[in-house]
Parts: sequence; structure tokens; C-alpha cells
Amino acid sequence: MLKIIAAKRGAAFAMLAGAIVLCVRTNAQTAAVLQAPVGQAAGQSGAAAAGEQQSGPVALTLKSAIEMALRNSKDIQIAKLQASMAQHATQVSKAPFLPNVYAGSGAGYTYGIPETPGGRAPSLFNLTYTEEVFNEPLKGQAKELEEQARSQRIVLEDVKNSVIVRTAMAYLELGKVRHSLELLRAEQESADKILQVTQERQGEGYELPVEVTKAQLTKAQVTQRVLQLEGREDELEVFLQGQLGLGHEQAIEVTPEELPGEAEQEGANLVAIAMQNNLGLLLAESDVRAKEFRLKGEKRGNLPTVEAVSTYSLLATFNNYSEFYKKFQRNNFNAGVQVQVPIFSAKTREDIGLAQINLEASQASLASKKTQVSAEVRQKTRHLRERDAAKEVARLELQLAQQNIGVLQTQYTEGKVNLREVERARLDENEKWMAFLDANFQRQQAQLDLLRTAGQLDKVWQ
Repeated sequence: MLKIIAAKRGAAFAMLAGAIVLCVRTNAQTAAVLQAPVGQAAGQSGAAAAGEQQSGPVALTLKSAIEMALRNSKDIQIAKLQASMAQHATQVSKAPFLPNVYAGSGAGYTYGIPETPGGRAPSLFNLTYTEEVFNEPLKGQAKELEEQARSQRIVLEDVKNSVIVRTAMAYLELGKVRHSLELLRAEQESADKILQVTQERQGEGYELPVEVTKAQLTKAQVTQRVLQLEGREDELEVFLQGQLGLGHEQAIEVTPEELPGEAEQEGANLVAIAMQNNLGLLLAESDVRAKEFRLKGEKRGNLPTVEAVSTYSLLATFNNYSEFYKKFQRNNFNAGVQVQVPIFSAKTREDIGLAQINLEASQASLASKKTQVSAEVRQKTRHLRERDAAKEVARLELQLAQQNIGVLQTQYTEGKVNLREVERARLDENEKWMAFLDANFQRQQAQLDLLRTAGQLDKVWQ
């Protein structure tokens, strides 16, 4: 009987030793990752996760993913159409200042003096030419629409920036999720073996049932986290497939990267850079210029308007022109200018007042936007520094947890500590590792937000 018990104990300790060796190997790997640059570590995890994908995955870098998104985004296509519509509206507003020729006919039966409802004589065929030569209110409206067309190009750039941010965030998060899954799946194997050893020791009377429950809870928690991350991985992959124009069955292989750090290193100059490049601010400035053009045109509404006009008419003999006019000829041509001098125009006065109010509203909005952008840049710069500090704290906590578990594993092999303490240290190391990945991703989020506010998103992918 003693031999049998001894054999069982030997087998249990052998399995436990195997679990500890696995933990040592896992910790050695994660420690090596910590010592390497984060981008290099993330690249290793991205390669491992990509290996689990189906055959023929699309290997993407952050730059290539953003370029594909910019080519295939539906939002950008809609913004381009809106910019084109604004450009066509500008051309329509300029049409009165270009030659306009119309042909038609006003033939009909007349009784009495021949005339049409428009005041012109009935004609078999007529040709009319018009062209605005001087009309300041109309010119101001045309310039306003032209400036609004330019603002639509700014809106297009803003839509592109939104696509860049969404794509970059999804790409980086997918790399983080896959790296986390790689670690958790290795942790699952360790949890299974530790649970098996704990159950055997509890059967032999060396562990209380509560320790088995704790081991089961640990395994269940790891499984739950794996399922959650697998769901998030699927969501991110589907989103990227839609953004990049890929098929739903097309697997994606990512290589997590670090974002460039030039923007937050600009210091106090970053506010000045944002004042020049922030798209929201540029849009507000464009709106002020458009309102200035409109007010300038309306204020010149008291000036005369000049329009070049010309008409040709081919008249018919059956309209009895000879009975009412001393001389009749079929072909008639007139050319000249039409000048209108406003003496009193209530509409002009109200148009000026409305344009003035619109300009003042736009100027107030611009001043508010400048204050807002300046405050946002400072606040987001501070937030990014806080994320930097949080990332460094998470890295050191992870390093400390790894060193602690290494010490406990050595002590366990010497019989100085029990399995429960080693397991708690392993769980703590796993939590610290996940916290480090989250801290790094939160820093990337803060950096992208700052780059967009400062108008420096081109640094992400160029």
C-alpha cells in the first residue's frame, strides 16, 4: 500500500513539475519580449496569430491598410460626390456672367395689335443673347459659393482623416487582441495542468476542496477571457474587411507597429501647428471668407447693374403687322446694354443686414473654434503624457511580476513554497501582461487623437 501511495505521489509531482516547467518557459518568453522593443514583440505575436488564420491571408502593414481604406472607403466616395456637387453649383452661379444664347418661337394667332404675354412680338423664330457685365450682388453670391466649394474639399480631407483614424485604431487593436489571445491560450494549457494536479492532491488528502474550486475558477476565467477576445477579434476583422474592400472570407494578417512620436515632441509649437492645420479651424475660416464675399457684394447692391442683350426675330405676315405699323420687315435685330440704377430698394437694405449678421456669427464661431482647438491640443498633450507614464508603470509592474514568479518557482522546486502561491503569482503575472498591452493601446489611441487635432495625421502612414 505504501508503495502505491508513493507511486501516486511521484506521478503527481512529475505532472506538477511539468506544469512548472511550462510556466518557466512561458515567463522566459514574455521576459524576452519585454526586453525587446514593443514593436518587435508585437510583430512576433502578430506573426503567431496570423499562422492560425486560414490559408492565403492578406499580410498588411499599417501603411498598406490605410492606403487600401482610402481607396475603398464609401464615406470618401460620398464626400467626393458632395465636393463635385459644390463645384457644379459654383459653375451655375457663374453662368449669368457668360454668354447665354436661347432660340425659340412665339408664332400664334393674333387679333388686334400683335404681341405675346412677355411683351415681344409674335415670331416664327427668335434668338436671344444675354450676359451680365456688372452685377455686384450676383458676383458676391458666386464668390460665396466658390468659397463653399473649397470648404467641401476641406470636409473631404476631414472624412479621409476619420477613415485613417478608424482604420489605424482597428488595425492596432486587432494586433493587441491577437497577442493577448496567444498569451491566454498558453495560459489555458498551464491552468489545465495545474487543475489536474490540484485535483489529484485533493483526492490524496493534501489539498482542501476550496483549492480545487479556485483552480476551476481560474480555468473558467481564462476560458471566458479567451471567448471574449475571440469575439472582439472577429468584430475587428469584419470591420477591416469592410473598410479595405476585402471579401468576408478573406483572412487578415497584421503586424502591430508603434506610431511615430514627432507630434507630441513639438512642445509649445504644437498649438501653432494646430492653428494652421486643424481642419475644423480651416473650415471655420473658409466660412468667414464666404460670408465676407457675400456682404461685400450686397453692400454694392446700390451700384447700377449692366447687362449685354441682343435679340433676333423672324416675323410672319399673317399676324397683320402692316395694318398697325407704317413699315413692316420680317427680319429684325436688336443689340445693346440694359442698365438698371437702383434709387430705392428695400430688398437691398435687408440683404445687407442679413449678410452682416451671418458674417458676425461666423466670426464669433471662428474665435470660439480657435479657443477650443488651443485648449484641446493642450489637454490632449497632457493626456498623452499621462498615457506614456501609465505605459511605463505597466511595463515595470509586468517586469516585477515576472521576476517575482521566477523567484517563487525556484523556491517551489526547493520545497519552500506551495503550489497555491506559485499559482497566484502566475495569475498576477498574466494580469500585469494584459494591463501592459491595454496601456500601450490606450497610449496609441491618445496619440492618434492628438495627431488628428493638430492636423498631423499624415505622419501615421507616410
